[in-house]
Amino acid sequence: MNRPAVRVAVAASGGRDSTALLHCTLQAARPLGVEVVALHVHHGLVAEADEWLAQVRNQCRRWGAQFACTRLPGSPARGESVEAWARRERYRALAEMALAEACHLVLLAHHRRDQAETFLLQALRGGGPAGLASMPVAAQRQGLVWARPWLDRPRETIEAYLRRYRLRFVDDASNADPRFARNRLRGQVWPALVGAFPDAEAALTEAARLSAQAAALADEVAALDLPGIGDDSGLRLTPWEALPPARRRNVLQAWLVRVLCAPVPQSLVQRLCEELPGSRSGIWPAPQAELRLYRGQLVCGAIRVRATLLPEAVELDLAQPGQTPLPVWAGFFEVSTTSEGGVDGTLLQRVVAVSRQGGERFRLSPRGAARSLKKQYQTAGVPAWQREGPLLRLPDGRLLFAPGLGFDAALRAAPGAPQLFLRWRPATPGPRQADG
Repeated sequence: MNRPAVRVAVAASGGRDSTALLHCTLQAARPLGVEVVALHVHHGLVAEADEWLAQVRNQCRRWGAQFACTRLPGSPARGESVEAWARRERYRALAEMALAEACHLVLLAHHRRDQAETFLLQALRGGGPAGLASMPVAAQRQGLVWARPWLDRPRETIEAYLRRYRLRFVDDASNADPRFARNRLRGQVWPALVGAFPDAEAALTEAARLSAQAAALADEVAALDLPGIGDDSGLRLTPWEALPPARRRNVLQAWLVRVLCAPVPQSLVQRLCEELPGSRSGIWPAPQAELRLYRGQLVCGAIRVRATLLPEAVELDLAQPGQTPLPVWAGFFEVSTTSEGGVDGTLLQRVVAVSRQGGERFRLSPRGAARSLKKQYQTAGVPAWQREGPLLRLPDGRLLFAPGLGFDAALRAAPGAPQLFLRWRPATPGPRQADG
């Protein structure tokens, strides 16, 4: 049986660095029987993009490489950095093409000066160890290995390779546009820097390597500290405050990365480190979320939408597993099967979603008395933001469900009987949230 050929991908823009890498990879792969696929991303940002695509395709035809191309749809959103948009969409497109071409290794042509520039840019943006680590030699993400085999090679070596083999490449005029931070660094800062410090490139690259070690160590320490302090449900203040300041900040940042699923501003980490100790309550804005302190626990939740008018009652059928959106309450009901804590599905065939009016009575446990909903929330320790959302009443007026508490104990099904479970979910996307 013939085994499928091993394939490796090269991100090929047509510029000097990727042209040299594509040619060099082909020279090394051919004797080994390895197939090389050039992945080209057409950004559509400049008029010459069609010419670059044609040049890479023609080179692949002459050199014996496979060729794949994707044109990026859309354009940067209003106010979005063109650099950030192009980088994000380029990597997304490269990943899709690599997987479609059965390539699990993607080679990138970044070299030592690219690494040094990235370190400087991260430092000027106030980056911590993870940012200063700049670009890794190899990384696994999206089911692929992304490798930079020339990250320790100076640019002069690549230029010598191009001259030796007389390779043609394209020059992107936008690389001289001073609107972009990296171009300003290359054109205005770098010549003066290496003029004063000839070894700057090697020194900055070494600083990036040491930063990567520091970032890895910080991750390992956070992995040891986090299990006893925080999870998706929240970060517990008492054990967090018992840590030394550096570990306190480190584990806080690790927890924020976990629950926000978005880049964490250092200003937010600093503010929390200053304001959390000794606090009993508080709300802090975060990317696409709110952080709230309640009963000694910092939790991450959806941004609260405070309506000026109470929504009108809505009759619903929730007798089938799935999701039922309620835009007027900025959320949705999620129905699932369960073995305990639920109700007979027939009770959910006809329910009425209503706003809380005050004076509602609810039973937490089968043996407990019905008490005011406010008292039951306090007894169960449900914070205010988890109480928001519609109540569910039966047609005869009985209160069936309250967000944060679940079903009234008097109406729950017997354990083990067929039953349905219900959750109210805020609609705001972004952070991980505990069930509410």
